[in-house]
Amino acid sequence: MWPMRSPFAHQAEVDMAAGGDPAALGGAISMEVCGSWDHAGPCPLAPHHTELEQEGDRVRLRVLFATEPENEAEVRRRIAVALATGTRTGPDGHVTSWQLVNEQASEIHTNEVMQAFRLTTSPR
Repeated sequence: MWPMRSPFAHQAEVDMAAGGDPAALGGAISMEVCGSWDHAGPCPLAPHHTELEQEGDRVRLRVLFATEPENEAEVRRRIAVALATGTRTGPDGHVTSWQLVNEQASEIHTNEVMQAFRLTTSPR
């Protein structure tokens, strides 16, 4: 029997430096979780989806991911490492900096259930 992936959510807030690109946060997370921000196919460890909401310099983000329950802590650790780096150079050479304010595990919200389901059933 194959292991079953379960959906999880992680949320964080960062203060973005002036001129920063909030998409760099998703790139940093993909680099840590997948090893690249531009890879073919789904992430073998944890297919994921990042939502960003910016208000002034503050960026709130939520990461939905799906993985086997025994990998949950490792995926969360990688997300935390990505956010704690505080900087990412994008493919265009633009450097974005931020300061992590907080990050923690979260429950999946009602409006995220379909996205979470898609992540759990995505091919490897």
